Amino acid sequence: MVSHDDASDEALMLELRAGRREALAPLYRRHAPLVFRLAAQSLDRASAEEIVQEVFFAVWRGADRFDPARGPFRPWMVQIAHYRVLNELRRRSRQPVPDGDDELASAVPDGAPGPAEAVWREQRRAALAAAFGELPEAQRQALGLAFLEDLSHEQVADALAVPLGTAKTRIRTGLQRLRRAPQLAMVALACLLVVVAVRLVREEGTLGRDERALGMLTASDSVNLRLGPAADVPAGTHGRYRGRQGATIAVLTFTNLPALPPGETYRAWVRHGTAWTALGVVEPDAAGSARLVVEHPGLAHLPDAVRLTRDPGDRIVVAWPDA
Repeated sequence: MVSHDDASDEALMLELRAGRREALAPLYRRHAPLVFRLAAQSLDRASAEEIVQEVFFAVWRGADRFDPARGPFRPWMVQIAHYRVLNELRRRSRQPVPDGDDELASAVPDGAPGPAEAVWREQRRAALAAAFGELPEAQRQALGLAFLEDLSHEQVADALAVPLGTAKTRIRTGLQRLRRAPQLAMVALACLLVVVAVRLVREEGTLGRDERALGMLTASDSVNLRLGPAADVPAGTHGRYRGRQGATIAVLTFTNLPALPPGETYRAWVRHGTAWTALGVVEPDAAGSARLVVEHPGLAHLPDAVRLTRDPGDRIVVAWPDA
């Protein structure tokens, strides 16, 4: 029997259509980085992460509509991703721009490198350029994508259209050749490896967390709680809490959150019994949309109450049961 990891995309989709939900995980591992990269070309990092989750949720729900005879899985999935990105851009274009939008947008993290990292990028390019020039073309391409463009091994393999093992071999062999490079380049390379390793760990952690969240969302016994607005909050403002009994992960989404004045933040909470637990700070985009994925042992039990507050002051914005 062929394992899920060895099965083709199309075979996995047939299993998904037959109701075998576990076939979704290998599809996510293979293609989530590509979907994220496509979305990140037009959207901020948080929105791109949400698009990834939406696309694979649509893949799961639309498995019955996939027909291998009409073409392979990858272009079909990419088309879904393009539609999702375009819909999000259209939705944003219809949103009114609030006063002080520039200030609000500047406070939303966009995943771009900070000033220190930007300077470091220029330094490392200069330090490694000479050493890269001595490498064979295949190794130079792989290392350039991995280190100069900060791509993961999976993304390098995807960009070069080679198996993952081949991409890793080219990177490893290229690094071995660079060990004979001048000492200055090697010092820069050593620092670079630390920077890239930290970024890859963070990236893999995010994708792993989103895969677990997707598994929870597609479970038949997951719950979807609607958070209604408080009396002094616009009627269009609302939230969703999605969780599952026994799962230690939850996904919270919010829509039409009012812009906050400087010094105030949104914070999400859950209550079990009489004890409230803070889930984290919620950072809406310019359109007032936000998503928060949280992992915590206490989430294995469904909450008795969920709320979003404005701090300081602990003023309720949306809540379930209704505020």
